[in-house]
Amino acid sequence: MEPVIIVLIILVVLVFIALIRTIQVIPQASAAIVERFGRYTRTLNAGLNIVVPFIDTIRNRIDLREQVVPFPPQPVITQDNLVVNIDTVIYYQVTDARAATYEVASYIQAIEQLTVTTLRNIIGGMDLERTLTSREEINAALRGVLDEATGKWGIRVNRVELKAIEPPTSIQDSMEKQMRADRDKRAAILTAEGTRQAAILTAEGEKQSQILRAEGEAKAAALRAEGEAQAIRTVFESIHAGDPDQKLLSYQYLQMLPKIAEGDANKLWIVPSEIGDALKGLSGAMGNFSPFGGNSGGGGSEKAQERREKPSID
Repeated sequence: MEPVIIVLIILVVLVFIALIRTIQVIPQASAAIVERFGRYTRTLNAGLNIVVPFIDTIRNRIDLREQVVPFPPQPVITQDNLVVNIDTVIYYQVTDARAATYEVASYIQAIEQLTVTTLRNIIGGMDLERTLTSREEINAALRGVLDEATGKWGIRVNRVELKAIEPPTSIQDSMEKQMRADRDKRAAILTAEGTRQAAILTAEGEKQSQILRAEGEAKAAALRAEGEAQAIRTVFESIHAGDPDQKLLSYQYLQMLPKIAEGDANKLWIVPSEIGDALKGLSGAMGNFSPFGGNSGGGGSEKAQERREKPSID
């Protein structure tokens, strides 16, 4: 009986193993490649799947989610013969598990090598300055080449990013010095522009101030002239209203002569011809009055002579 029990146990174990190999559970966003006697049979999708044990085998399980693969820095020579190290990051997704299994031996390695060669071709046609400022252009070119090449592998490249572009140390030092010089130049230009603008504003302010001062002085002069004209007009009207005679005018003219001669700068002053008439009028006016109560003119002398020659009645 013991051999029979052993055989039964072996049969139970084989059946259990066959059941395990028959039922295949594939996780979500995954796929499995099934081969029968070494040939591709079908692709198992997510869920519960039944295969023939000991005949069908699972060749490969592939993750269908988007993958991110960073590649190590790669030395690339630019058009101006400078070596730069470029880090790249590839975002890809397997769309056909069968093609990814049978069309290429290792699609990760294939994508890496294709990225390196394509990157060298693209950077080889650019100088350093353009390389540092054309990331979007390089990314687009890389993605186009990779998408076209990896399509037959059942892989779609979604994005290509340049993580870092590192020029040589000597070039970095030169770039830093150039940037520092550019900053100093911009600062000097801004300072000069500020000084120029300040000078312009100061000149404009002085000009406006002088214009306002000149306008004020002109208005003040006009007001003074108008006041003097009004004063002269008032004096003239008062004189004419008072109807002065020649004697009063001559006396006022003589009073003004000392004021005309005042001042150290008045070394020479001209006596107008009218002063003779004024003096004659004034002397005539003064001669009509005698110190003894009579007139001192010629008429008065004649009357006194007549009185002396006239005999007395007594």
